[in-house]
Amino acid sequence: MSFASDRDGPADALVLFGMTGDLAHKKIFPALYGMAQRGALHTPVVGVASSRLTKSQLRSRIRKSIKEAGKPEDPTAMRTLFDRVSYVSGDYNDPDVFSRLKQALGKAHRPVHYLAIPPALFATVITGLAAAGLASGGRVILEKPFGRDLASAHHLNRIACSVFPEEAIYRIDHFLGKEAIMNILYFRFANAFLEPIWNRNYVDSVQITLSESFGVESRGAFYESAGCLRDVIQNHLFQVVGLLAMEPPAYRAYEAVQTEKTKVFRAMRQLEAEDLVRGQYKGYRKEAHVNPRSDVETYCALRLFIDSWRWEGVPWFLRSGKFMAANAAEVLVQLKPPPQKLFEDSAPADSRPNYIRLRLSPRAEVALAARVKRPGKQYIGDQRELLLLNEAADADSPYERLLGDALAGDRSLFASQAAVEAAWSVLDKVLADHHKAISYAKGSWGPEQADALLDRHGPWHNPCCDGGADAG
Repeated sequence: MSFASDRDGPADALVLFGMTGDLAHKKIFPALYGMAQRGALHTPVVGVASSRLTKSQLRSRIRKSIKEAGKPEDPTAMRTLFDRVSYVSGDYNDPDVFSRLKQALGKAHRPVHYLAIPPALFATVITGLAAAGLASGGRVILEKPFGRDLASAHHLNRIACSVFPEEAIYRIDHFLGKEAIMNILYFRFANAFLEPIWNRNYVDSVQITLSESFGVESRGAFYESAGCLRDVIQNHLFQVVGLLAMEPPAYRAYEAVQTEKTKVFRAMRQLEAEDLVRGQYKGYRKEAHVNPRSDVETYCALRLFIDSWRWEGVPWFLRSGKFMAANAAEVLVQLKPPPQKLFEDSAPADSRPNYIRLRLSPRAEVALAARVKRPGKQYIGDQRELLLLNEAADADSPYERLLGDALAGDRSLFASQAAVEAAWSVLDKVLADHHKAISYAKGSWGPEQADALLDRHGPWHNPCCDGGADAG
């Protein structure tokens, strides 16, 4: 199969499959509206879905989406978005849908096809695009999760690569578009002082927490098919580990960064059942579209090792969950205590040694914790945080940033297939071989059994309790 050489360069259309779906309503329309406000939405947007909608009904849905996202009313931006959007309805199995889509695209020859649909429909849509001649010169955006395990990730990739070349496949994970995630890469490699201590000689352990204070809400059916391990750990948190653990890339470009991240995933030791604690919040089985006997995890904590020169022997502790005590995402890089206890209080039992704290949400923070002496003759001190960075929430939403990049042909914030498959390899065994989910109370930090994973490296760092301005 030959691929068009004019694929490079800015796209001239965006095709949104699943236009009437939850993802489009909550994330994509607000992102397009934000682009329109900035004067950055230049391409037509053609939506495709099975629902029959009049132009008035479609515009009403878009307006409702913008309002529910909390966006201020901007008549000019709204008019721009309305002028750009058109709609094609029909069944994805019907070739006529793709014929009408081709007609709606007109002279566009570099479209971006966003598959904001269940992965089970990817093959149908991709083959339909190919049959209609709509793939040549185009790109495709695949929404995570990229498969359910290693085998399905292979299968999904074969389908995509049968029609699109690898460089035209954009695997979107909105977490990678967050300003705080991008700052990890910058903070690590723009500062010379980190490199001497960023290794097994000085780092005792690393903790990463992504906690959500709400439940599955209307996504019960999706969560029954995925669970926390697939939905959050395999993609979001593994991507954070990759950025924290990777070696310096030779240059700042997609290939170089992805190569180093993939090396991290390939160096991860395959997880065993004893490395994992699964939890399920009380009341989950009563959620809509959830099996009343479900064992799906809404919480997951794990202990991970990276068998590389830099990180040999350093444990990485990851956890995420629904209905937890706070809405936050935070990294704690725990440093080892001084080799000699010169001062009596230099390593108190009730306090952590020095650490570096990276808060990813709800606001971006970078902090360094160090001990300083109290005034007076005695050599007694306290640990205080030096706040290096404290930023408000993103000006641009992650989807706004990633959509703009996909339209521009910039793959730097998208996942590679090699990294996806390497990450699945780490989890492949425990996806099937694991202990039962443990019930935990809403508003807690998950099952107490997760504490045992940390052993001497504990306790867990709870973002709302022992971080930020209250750190002592």
